[in-house]
Amino acid sequence: MAILDALKAVNLPAVEVHLSDVGSREDFRQISYAGMACEKTITGKGFQGYIEALVYLKEKYQK
Repeated sequence: MAILDALKAVNLPAVEVHLSDVGSREDFRQISYAGMACEKTITGKGFQGYIEALVYLKEKYQK
């Protein structure tokens, strides 16, 4: 909840990244409060997911 509150407070575009595929893990991992403030979620791509998130944000918001 604290991360969700922080994301809402700064009002910046954000992408949620998970190294593993949380959809195939325990039920409690499938509820993402932080994701509620993110415009995209990337899961299961390992560290490549962070690169994908940065590229996404750059391409969408670069002026």
